[in-house]
Amino acid sequence: MDLPSIIPVFPLPNVVLFPAVPLPLHIFEPRYREMVRDAAAGHGIIGMALLRGNWQEQYHNNPEIFETGCAGKIVNVEALPDGKFNLLLHGVREFSVRRHIFEKSYRQAEISWRSGASAAIAASRRNALIGLLGDFLHAKPATPAHRLLHDTSLSDELLVNFFSYALDLAPVEKQGLLEALGLDARAERLREIIEFHLEASRLGPKPPGSDRCH
Repeated sequence: MDLPSIIPVFPLPNVVLFPAVPLPLHIFEPRYREMVRDAAAGHGIIGMALLRGNWQEQYHNNPEIFETGCAGKIVNVEALPDGKFNLLLHGVREFSVRRHIFEKSYRQAEISWRSGASAAIAASRRNALIGLLGDFLHAKPATPAHRLLHDTSLSDELLVNFFSYALDLAPVEKQGLLEALGLDARAERLREIIEFHLEASRLGPKPPGSDRCH
């Protein structure tokens, strides 16, 4: 795929996209309706980025974002009668922002693309990760995520990236996963995060005042 060097950027406070992962979106703000119309008429690429800092104070202007994001390709767009859109993106590749562009109602950026890395991890790492994910999802085995975990046809890339996207983790934890350099590093970071949450769950909630210093 011939990827552009300047792309529209759609910042959100709680969504981190990953390559190979589908992302449904409902677009209602006028500036982002314009973004969808322009992208659909052009290369079809939209960059997703996570808002950071005190973004609420500047949301309707140009709030700060994390400089690493993931772009998605429009695979379906539904124009609604009220001018809004239902959109489906398919995650393509990570990018880093080189320059912010504010020439339109929505944000654009000149970006550099992450070089394509190996889409495979060692079998031992995959098996260990599946075991940890199973423990993490144990309380909700009926969910689609749990069923997907045991799909042997699932590629390493989709295994790591889908669960990095879909697990109930803090957005900043998912941002850290996105910023990992390569699938193997992302899988290792995901393992560390899951182990941390499992250990925290085993320890249970801290008693009131346990963090105070005396």
